[in-house]
Amino acid sequence: MSATTLSTLLADLRWRGLVHDATEGLAARLATEAPIRAYNGFDPTFRSLHVGHLVPIFGLMRLQRAGAQPVALVGGATGLIGDPSGRSSERPLLDRSAVQANVNAIRDQLGRFLDFAPGRTQALVVNNLDWLGETRLLDFLRDVGKHFTIPYMLGKDSVQERLARGLSFTEFSYMLLQAADFAHLHRSYGVELQCGGADQWGNITAGLELIRRTARGGTAGSEPAHGLAYPLLLSPSGAKFGKSESGDSIWLDPGLTSPYRFYQYWVDADDRDVGLYLRWFTHFDRPRIEELEAEHAAAPERRSAQRAVAREVTQLTHGRAAVERVTRVSEILFGGDPLAADAQTLADLAAEIPAAPWPETAARLDVVAILLATGTAASRGEARRLVEQGGVHLNGALARDPAATVGTDDLLAGRYLLVRRGKRDQRVLVRGPGRE
Repeated sequence: MSATTLSTLLADLRWRGLVHDATEGLAARLATEAPIRAYNGFDPTFRSLHVGHLVPIFGLMRLQRAGAQPVALVGGATGLIGDPSGRSSERPLLDRSAVQANVNAIRDQLGRFLDFAPGRTQALVVNNLDWLGETRLLDFLRDVGKHFTIPYMLGKDSVQERLARGLSFTEFSYMLLQAADFAHLHRSYGVELQCGGADQWGNITAGLELIRRTARGGTAGSEPAHGLAYPLLLSPSGAKFGKSESGDSIWLDPGLTSPYRFYQYWVDADDRDVGLYLRWFTHFDRPRIEELEAEHAAAPERRSAQRAVAREVTQLTHGRAAVERVTRVSEILFGGDPLAADAQTLADLAAEIPAAPWPETAARLDVVAILLATGTAASRGEARRLVEQGGVHLNGALARDPAATVGTDDLLAGRYLLVRRGKRDQRVLVRGPGRE
């Protein structure tokens, strides 16, 4: 398949299932192949984006690869207020210093995905605090508020869904602020296209309405602008996208979600979801995706499609070196030979699974003591039963005798003893540094 261009971009997005709605003239505008600037907004209410943000991030990446210039708006101003779209309660309000710190962190994260090198498609990051922060209330009411009626605003789904539960005027005004953003970017940066999730469609169309009503020269429609909404990701398996099994969010910041846990989130994807993930979260072309889907259908237990997604997304998010490390850790934890692992892989592994210290004064430990020390078993009786039933492996080898002992000279890289109960319960004893 040839590279996607602006004229073929919308068709590619539709094939991937990424078009919830689009303005009527967008296809014709893209078909001209003329340069276009497109923006998506990101809410800085936390210091990291999460995997749910990968939908709009990949949207900007696809636009850039097709020849558009992506603009990422980090809402330093609207982040002080909060967006009611897709939420059942109001966000807590942050002070300016906290929002600015989040803006800086998100800007750095976006740099992993978008190309900021000078050129026709150079990505831009803008902060709406730069223009909204200087806007006086009376000017805003006169220049923006007068163009919208209360019935128009109440008719938006994002507002309707919150009215019964309560919606403050602060969040009610968010629609006008986002509309003002689009109008400002359209006027000052030549941005023609706003992208966002399906829950943003009401805000996107409000921006289109403001641009139409404030067109230069007073001629409605003389300055065209367009909107594109992506579907909200609802997992076919019924699981909430972006949450681990324990309910924690999967963050793009490695300090909040380690590269290994990030990688493993995709490897663990339900078979019913992986086809969708291949389309949404990779740049693979159609033949490659269909090939991976065929491989997965023939041998789902190999999880080749999940691993392909995991490698692609982890490399984009954390870099090639990180994906190579976490791949090695994953292989050891799920059937690989721990004896083949180097010291760095073992150290990475020990950081990802429950670890306990090797007793400093012990030269050898019996198997029962090892299972108790790692928390693999709760009692000596349970530990003996586990071994007798063939449910324990030490450094990849089946433990057959509860009374057998392991010495420090048996530790991998002089420090590590891997303990596995059953297929998935993995733990490690770690001998303290400086004792090799």
